[in-house]
Amino acid sequence: MQTLPPLYLITDRLQLPEGRQLLIVIEELLQAGLQMLQLREKDLSAAELLPLAADLRTLTRHYNCALLINDRVDVAMAVGADGVHLAGHSMPPTAARKLLGPNKLIGVSTHCLEDILAAAAQGANFVTFGPVFHTPSKAAYGEPVGLKKLQQVCAETSIPVYGLGGIKTNNCAAVTQTGAHGIALISALLNAVQPAETYQILLKNINN
Repeated sequence: MQTLPPLYLITDRLQLPEGRQLLIVIEELLQAGLQMLQLREKDLSAAELLPLAADLRTLTRHYNCALLINDRVDVAMAVGADGVHLAGHSMPPTAARKLLGPNKLIGVSTHCLEDILAAAAQGANFVTFGPVFHTPSKAAYGEPVGLKKLQQVCAETSIPVYGLGGIKTNNCAAVTQTGAHGIALISALLNAVQPAETYQILLKNINN
């Protein structure tokens, strides 16, 4: 199983600027060095998701990038993805592990310490935690948890934690300084005028 990288991209093709295509943007980021991404297109049926997942599997394999599928363990298995990312409504990590085997990655979305501890106990490889900052896509989860809460949960668990929610080039370093393993983001890369350049800036900021 590969080492978890410090930056985790989550897809949402609806956040792309008009005229841009998801696979083209993803390939730009892969060429820039992206090492892990989650296919998360929640409005698509399994039949619609499968060909997109297969295309992404071909791309990510070429660039040696880990591909995770949001929620759909069946789609992940069908395309030979590197793992899945599970939410609160998904099957538990223990059940996903039985299906996927010992060497696949399992990520879990969390919003409190109890969620993180449960995910770790159930065999997840890592969690996302947030929203750290305000972001429209995570408004349904309530107020942002903030950097102090992120620091507290990172101190109380050994599982790798990715801060998620409202993370941009100007605040990404503050996230990893809390003890978080890395950052997970959507719009900061998908909405960027120059995605590859933005990726390099984010990577530089969190590694300094």
